[in-house]
Amino acid sequence: MKRVLGISIGSSARNHTAEIEILGERVLLERIGTDGDIKKAAQLISEYDGKVDCFGMGGIDICLNAYGEKKYMLHAAAPLVKAAKLTPIVDGTGLKNTLERRVVYYINNELGIPVKGKKVFMTCALDRFGMTQSFEELGADVCCGDLMYGLGIPIPLTHKRLNSLAKVLFPIISHLPFSMLYPTGEKQNERVPKYEKYYYQADFIAGDFMYIIKHMPENMDGKIVVTNTVTERDMEELQRKRVKTVITSTPAVNGRIFGTNMIEAAFVAVIGKKPEEIKPEDYNDLLDKIGNIHSVRELN
Repeated sequence: MKRVLGISIGSSARNHTAEIEILGERVLLERIGTDGDIKKAAQLISEYDGKVDCFGMGGIDICLNAYGEKKYMLHAAAPLVKAAKLTPIVDGTGLKNTLERRVVYYINNELGIPVKGKKVFMTCALDRFGMTQSFEELGADVCCGDLMYGLGIPIPLTHKRLNSLAKVLFPIISHLPFSMLYPTGEKQNERVPKYEKYYYQADFIAGDFMYIIKHMPENMDGKIVVTNTVTERDMEELQRKRVKTVITSTPAVNGRIFGTNMIEAAFVAVIGKKPEEIKPEDYNDLLDKIGNIHSVRELN
């Protein structure tokens, strides 16, 4: 059996363990949250280095990637990468460029929910660039909230404008403390309605779940949420807010939907190559063999 360990900067209350099977190979998935403590995360990686088949880095990206162009390593993530000397470590980027492209086409082609002409609010498009591009390819009107959620600047951006801006901002953002960019630890439990009009005007609300839920208004009647890393408690909260449907790019396993970092780590363990040797077509080939792994949950 392959063993994948997810080390997350997020809340330990979201820890979970499950087994999945990928093309006949059993994979044990374990998620450990450190409640915002990057030092503890690095210690855990060092402790399990060489004892597991792959690490999934959650709650923090290793690199910022301006749509397939130059990458900028996050200064805060460097100790985590250095701690993994023997075991490969991934942050889900490989699947954000493949699996999360596919989920949009799945929504449109398989579920029969038209995307063309619909309004999409991407809370953080740079973190879901594959999903963002697919929505636009299918004719959706995409509003990107990256400045709102990443820097607290209440200015919406088009996808094109965001891509241009990223090339200027990434060298600066990559050196900021991670706590300035993403809710960690107990901050993940904070709920402060904000940017309501962008939620209300959207048909689809998509992106990282922690960003989506942090500022979501109370009445989301009829909205479709496209995300992952959702727990049963999260589903109950979304149902209470009257979200109509939750669609996740990653599968539900024993009532828990893992993040792309964990699923990518599982894929790396099964493929048996170094992450840098795995190309998008390798992930797509594996996904073609596995078949649909997306999850759909009707709430209201």
